Amino acid sequence: MKFLDEAKVYIRSGDGGNGCVAFRREKFIEFGGPSGGNGGRGGDVVIEVVDGLNTLIDYRYQQHFKAQKGTNGMGSDRHGANGKPIVLKVPVGTQIFDEDRETLIHDFTMLGEKFTLAEGGNGGFGNAHFKSSTNRAPRNANPGQEGEERWIWLRLKLIADAGLVGLPNAGKSTFLSVVSAAKPKIADYPFTTLHPQLGVVNSDGREFVLADIPGLIEGAHEGAGLGDRFLGHVERCRVLLHLIDATCEHAGKAYKTVRTELDAYEGHLAEKIEIVALNKIDAVTPDELKKQRDRLKRAAKKTPLLMSGVTGDGVPEALRALVEVIGEAPVSAKAKGSPADPWYAEACLKADLRVLRSAARLRHFQKNARRKS
Repeated sequence: MKFLDEAKVYIRSGDGGNGCVAFRREKFIEFGGPSGGNGGRGGDVVIEVVDGLNTLIDYRYQQHFKAQKGTNGMGSDRHGANGKPIVLKVPVGTQIFDEDRETLIHDFTMLGEKFTLAEGGNGGFGNAHFKSSTNRAPRNANPGQEGEERWIWLRLKLIADAGLVGLPNAGKSTFLSVVSAAKPKIADYPFTTLHPQLGVVNSDGREFVLADIPGLIEGAHEGAGLGDRFLGHVERCRVLLHLIDATCEHAGKAYKTVRTELDAYEGHLAEKIEIVALNKIDAVTPDELKKQRDRLKRAAKKTPLLMSGVTGDGVPEALRALVEVIGEAPVSAKAKGSPADPWYAEACLKADLRVLRSAARLRHFQKNARRKS
């Protein structure tokens, strides 16, 4: 399935139904009069976050979504039916932007979250609505209001706990394939990874989600290479694992190249906690490794980790360093939720009440059993 993280969509809510002009005069009914019903309300356009989706591929083949129109009012005081809403299902981490691609309308970060993007038009009043003591036979009715229409952009930012950054061929995909069950494409040429990859990592009994994005090169923020459009997928990460290839010409310069692109990005990635690791240590001599390590230490102003994704050396230490930063409350609370979420707190309270009730029933049962004995 092709990974799609951006889509342009046209949405339109339903128009309201028209009011009806009608009169009734039946046998054995002394007073007739106006009997036109109101029109039904148009359907809304609702966006809902559902589980099981990790791409916007559904909106590659259908870009136009229109809610149902409200039914017109009818005689005998019959009101028209409301139009059915249309629901657009998106994965967690989706953002809605206006047509200008800059104005953020809504950001979805919780599973099950719903947002009404366009409300349906109200139905028009029938002539029965306008009858009064001074206007016994109104012959006017209102038309239904038109629905809202607009073009929007859906943009997906994957929710992960940790993210991998680095130059092309730094060993990010190899690292992801070793520590998780993900199977990214691995080859000895730049830009092997064309789309972000996700993997679930288990370290010392602690699970977290790791995201691998395509490599950055100098000038990525200006569109060089694959650009920096994929950096949005690590905006929500708590920590970044910066991999530097030990076989490159100068590890310090490679580190500064990526840091320059992170600083130029508007997502405040440069402020995130960063763990620096020198990768592919099995492919260099001890003297060259020491030289590259010193260069990287001077550039990053911290002691880098030494690791090799192929042999596994230093990989457990890198995972433990990530777990220490991520902590016990992961960002990717897709199905669990975080303690700060109101619905999560309510769920915990209900669970506590169930436990208390069970304990009370147990005590009552034991008390009755002792009486009988």
